[in-house]
Amino acid sequence: MDLTVLYKLTYGLYIVGAFKDGRPVGCVINTCFQVTSENPRLVVSLNKNNHTLAAIREFKRFSLSILAEDSDPRLIGTFGFSSSRDTDKYADFGFDVIGATPCVRGSFAGRLVLEAEQFVDCGTHVLVVARLLETEQGSGVPMTYAYYHNVIKGKAPKSAPTYRAEADEVPAADTKRRYQCDICGYVAEVDGELPPDYVCPLCNADRSHFVEI
Repeated sequence: MDLTVLYKLTYGLYIVGAFKDGRPVGCVINTCFQVTSENPRLVVSLNKNNHTLAAIREFKRFSLSILAEDSDPRLIGTFGFSSSRDTDKYADFGFDVIGATPCVRGSFAGRLVLEAEQFVDCGTHVLVVARLLETEQGSGVPMTYAYYHNVIKGKAPKSAPTYRAEADEVPAADTKRRYQCDICGYVAEVDGELPPDYVCPLCNADRSHFVEI
C-alpha cells in the first residue's frame, strides 16, 4: 500500500491552547474539521500522550489559533516539538485570555474558542468533538500542511497523526548543501558549510543539532 497518497489530503496547522493546574499549555495540531453548520461542532485530533489533551479532558474549554503563512515559524517549533509538561511554551510569546482560554500572541488567520463534548478513542489518537463558543477574525492566508513542508521545510513531529519516519525528506538541491535539525526536522540549504552561529528558525536549536544530509 502506498501511504504517500495520504499526503494529498489537505490539512492546516493550528495551535491548541488550554489551562492545566493554573498555567497555560498548548500544542500544534494539523487535524481540525467542521462537522455541523448550525450550532457548529468541530473535531480535532490529539495524540493520547499529549499533555494538552489531559488539560482539555479536565477543563473542557480550549482555544484553536489558525496559523497563517506569515505567522512566526518559531511558534511551530516551540509548540510542536516540546512538551508542556516541562516547558513554558508561552514564555517567548505571551498570551491573551479569550473565552477563559489561553491564546498565544502573534499573527494568526483567526481564533476559535471551543468546549469539548465527546472524546473518541482512535488508537494512538483521540478525536475531540467540541462545540464552538467564540470566534475572532485574524488576517493572512491560512497555512496549509503542504506549505509547511514545501516552503518552511519542516517535518511532522512523532505525535502527529501524519508522521512518517522517512517520507518527510525533501529532495536535495543540486548546488546546495543541506543540513537538518535533529530536533524539529527543519532543513537549511546553504552554499558551503553551515555557519557556526546558525540558529534553527523553527525551534531555536544551535548549530550542534544540525547534521548534513
